[in-house]
Amino acid sequence: MFERFTKAARAVVKGAAEHAERRGAAAVTKEHLLLALLDREDTRAATALRELCPPDRRPSLVAALADARRRAGLSRADTDALADLGIDVGAIVARVEEAHGEGALTGDRKDSGWWSGRRTFSREAKTVLEQSLRVALARKDREIGDEHILLALTMTGGVVAEALADHGVTYSSVDTAVSGLRSS
Repeated sequence: MFERFTKAARAVVKGAAEHAERRGAAAVTKEHLLLALLDREDTRAATALRELCPPDRRPSLVAALADARRRAGLSRADTDALADLGIDVGAIVARVEEAHGEGALTGDRKDSGWWSGRRTFSREAKTVLEQSLRVALARKDREIGDEHILLALTMTGGVVAEALADHGVTYSSVDTAVSGLRSS
């Protein structure tokens, strides 16, 4: 499948692995894919993101991702469901961080020399890449571009899709923005 990726899409995958490595994460996640997309310039996805979530709103998006990571990746829906059961996720996070330090639930590893070689991709990140192929095929595109990765991120659910939607980046809005790029 990777041979069908455009140069821009390959750069996103490579950038995601670099984000994971810098953070000391055990695997590349959907969040790393989004962070790599945010790093891009002069691509279809970068143009759509700049239109839908201008640079001045990006810190808020990154903060929403960090907040979710601090909650061990639980979405607001997960947190609300647990609250309905009488479980206060905020209180649990506070107690864990009190005992083990800030960011103890992030899943990031602090021992930077623990791994050499290729970074693995989480099941969810693999699903995004597979979904990007489906999106490209549905749009009758021959190659998978970074815009397909962005579209896939908006439709796979979870914290990343939730943070994107909160910032006006939905499948529909990205589709419209990307379609506008094709016609111009």
